[in-house]
Amino acid sequence: MTDHTNTDRIRGFNDSFRRNLVTGGTVLLTPGVTSLEPDRLAELLDAVRKFDNFTRDNDPHGGHGFGSTELYGSRYFFKIDYYDQSGTAASPEPADPTITHRVMTIMRADEY
Repeated sequence: MTDHTNTDRIRGFNDSFRRNLVTGGTVLLTPGVTSLEPDRLAELLDAVRKFDNFTRDNDPHGGHGFGSTELYGSRYFFKIDYYDQSGTAASPEPADPTITHRVMTIMRADEY
């Protein structure tokens, strides 16, 4: 596969995972996120699902693996990392879902 094809596949898997937050990986929430009131947490998760403001600055490799949003005066980040199926090492090929487990961390910017 070419690098362009791999980037397209990675972006597709990341977008699918981010949009549903259920299938395709695991979502981790930091203490700053879990301390939100339920309604605000739901708004934040919805903002992550709908995020589409990917630019060269926040997405230099084109994989849609990082983004930021603001909610009620606080900035939040999401970041997708790629692990092997055991979760103990980096995935050797993030474009291959049979060997990659995605982990998205959603955090307040000051927790980064």
